[in-house]
Amino acid sequence: MARVKGAMMTRKRRKKVLKLAKGYWGAKSKHFKMAKQAVLKSGNYAFAGRKLKKRDFRSLWITRISAQAKVNGINYSRFMCGLKKAGINLNRKMLAELAVSDKEAFAKLVEQAKAAL
Repeated sequence: MARVKGAMMTRKRRKKVLKLAKGYWGAKSKHFKMAKQAVLKSGNYAFAGRKLKKRDFRSLWITRISAQAKVNGINYSRFMCGLKKAGINLNRKMLAELAVSDKEAFAKLVEQAKAAL
């Protein structure tokens, strides 16, 4: 039986890596060895970035809720404690959206939180 050489799969694998490295600066988009290293590194950055994105958005939501809560005469921690005691289960993303777009509804939530405290 004839021996199978690996040229086709090797070329396919290298083309896949070079495609991922498209747009990289200099030889990193042309030479396989450098492209492979750059793609591995960028994958690590992307993985870490997805975690950081969640952290950044959560802090943004908390800032927005805090600012609107202060306008309504209560600080952030007391507001969240009051919501929990009142049995209102809204996540921070939705609370921040209310704080930005529907200030009257947010003010009603603040009143309910104050009443529960």
